[in-house]
Amino acid sequence: MIEDITNRSLDDIRSAYKSYLSGQNLSRDTINTSSTDAFYIWRQQDAGLFWQILFSDNFETLGKETLLVLLRQQSSGNAEANVNGYMSHLRKFRRFLQSEVALEIPEIVSHVIAPTESTTEKVSKMLPSPSIEQVKHYLAQWDALEDYHLQEDALNELFFNLCPNNKKISDILLKVSVLNDFYSTSIFKVFPVAKHILSLQIDERLQSMDVTLVDDIKEVAINGKTINFYSFATKYCSHHKPSAYPIYDSYVEKVLCYYRKKDVFAKFRNEELKNYTRFKSILEEFRSFYHLESYNLKELDKYLWQLGKEYFNKY
Repeated sequence: MIEDITNRSLDDIRSAYKSYLSGQNLSRDTINTSSTDAFYIWRQQDAGLFWQILFSDNFETLGKETLLVLLRQQSSGNAEANVNGYMSHLRKFRRFLQSEVALEIPEIVSHVIAPTESTTEKVSKMLPSPSIEQVKHYLAQWDALEDYHLQEDALNELFFNLCPNNKKISDILLKVSVLNDFYSTSIFKVFPVAKHILSLQIDERLQSMDVTLVDDIKEVAINGKTINFYSFATKYCSHHKPSAYPIYDSYVEKVLCYYRKKDVFAKFRNEELKNYTRFKSILEEFRSFYHLESYNLKELDKYLWQLGKEYFNKY
């Protein structure tokens, strides 16, 4: 649904949102204001940044930071005083996108997959059972995709040969910037992240494969607020020690939760996947349950990510 909606014009999206607001018992002034101010970032900057912020795990921070920058560029008004109003309307629009009501809006429904079946029903008809054959298939597919393996080769060169240690801010800054670009991890200020990693003196902990390191790296203070870069932290550690640090990704989460429901390979709550020690143990339970012990965690990463991207990307 997200891909179809983001391809629509501003006028179409605004019209759909306005129709939604009209059914929320709001005043005419509120409807008109929200259907305009919710799209301030789009109008002042571009659609790409607007959608990136809306679907970011760091929506609140990214939204407010971006709005403050744009509002301060205006010649009149107090940005700090006005930003909360714009954020309020942006939250309303985000709730609209997250609701089932979005599918009922005429301007959108003709451009999305008709909800004749639930997501679970659709996926359950297609998702193959984990097996050695399946892992072989996806690993071969990874190697056949030039951009995937060449990007991986470039990262290996950077992390293993050019900047293997984390004692210089310049080395860390380079690695953080490249990871952020390659993986689109939505880090809007890379320097505080690099400085945070430097302060942790992580090299010995990486060598000892300390899994608690991920949880220390993930929380970064930026402009007085602590931001959680969990997925990035798993990637940063993984590219130093691939077989010791599996990567957390939303596609991997969806696959693990699907097979938990289907085969009960392990018992866990969704939020446990955000605890890195538990996440790694769940992956190891998955590997054992499906008799995939011949594959290391890096190979399992490649398999699960591609599987999730193939089957969950449209939902």
